[in-house]
Amino acid sequence: MTVLGGLLPDSTAVYVAVVAVTTAMIWAGSGWLERSAEDLSAYYGLPPVVQGSVVVAVGSSFPELASVVITALEDSFGMGVGAIVGSAIFNILVIPAVSGIVTKNPLDVDRTVVYKEAQFYMLAVSTLVITFALAIIYFPVDGGTTLDGSVTRLLATIPLSVYGLYLFIQWQDVGDYDGDDAGSDIDVRREWGWLAVGLVVILVAVELLVGAVNGLNATFDIPEFLAGVTIIAAATSLPDALVSVRAARGGRTVTSLGNVLGSNTFDLLVAIPIGVLIAGSATVSFTVAAPMMGVLTVATVLLFAFLRTDLSLTDPEAYALLVAYLVFVGWVVGETVGTFELLRG
Repeated sequence: MTVLGGLLPDSTAVYVAVVAVTTAMIWAGSGWLERSAEDLSAYYGLPPVVQGSVVVAVGSSFPELASVVITALEDSFGMGVGAIVGSAIFNILVIPAVSGIVTKNPLDVDRTVVYKEAQFYMLAVSTLVITFALAIIYFPVDGGTTLDGSVTRLLATIPLSVYGLYLFIQWQDVGDYDGDDAGSDIDVRREWGWLAVGLVVILVAVELLVGAVNGLNATFDIPEFLAGVTIIAAATSLPDALVSVRAARGGRTVTSLGNVLGSNTFDLLVAIPIGVLIAGSATVSFTVAAPMMGVLTVATVLLFAFLRTDLSLTDPEAYALLVAYLVFVGWVVGETVGTFELLRG
């Protein structure tokens, strides 16, 4: 494992230093991304929920997209899917909890988030499970188990088409939104420039961060599966976390939660299919994918139930989400060391 192409020595101290520096870079990049997205949304008259679930969410999800493309090209797509699902679980359980706790007040939402964003996100989870099932049924892997299948480019169009429906619904909401003229004095070219700079900084920083984390994994002999669905997943979710926390502290709770759900929708319906389209096809093991997607579904239902109660997330509910994530990490550790055997692959 090398850092910066071998320009820096491979040592634990260097890995820790890279983690610290890249975390600061992500903090700065997410700030530029959030501010430019807010200004551009005001300029184009976008509703807050569209700002969070599309504009900011797609930008902050670029690290996950890059990780899936890389794993697909390196024929380790299953690990890429595990990292995406682990990232989605982190987003659903940890980010809303932290956002709610730092605001020191209940994290208020509106019915748009609860009834459109959350439910469409659950549709995204179901769509990906169906896509994997079709891969097992119609494109089994030669020499693999009966639950190994190949996700082809044709199958990848299924989740992509569902995301197209998602964008169409968001576009309809933009047409129905009556915004003010708060963005009339915004320098749109400058804001697009800051948006691009923020994306580049986040991408570079996350790639370096993931490399450093992988180096620490190798140093301390952390199993690949455990690192993928916990450490790597949390690392690639850092931009989402910073953007959502910033928005929540600024009183933009709809944008904060919209970013969480929109990022996960993008990751499941776009990031994974894009990796397949680039690689041509990718092997997925249903023995690992199905239980992980099941955990993601349970996490989504838990968040959905909390948000629907008085359309807010209280501190006790936020801490309950954190406890649920710790239970998930404990289960993954148990699977890794052989205590549990729910993942058969």
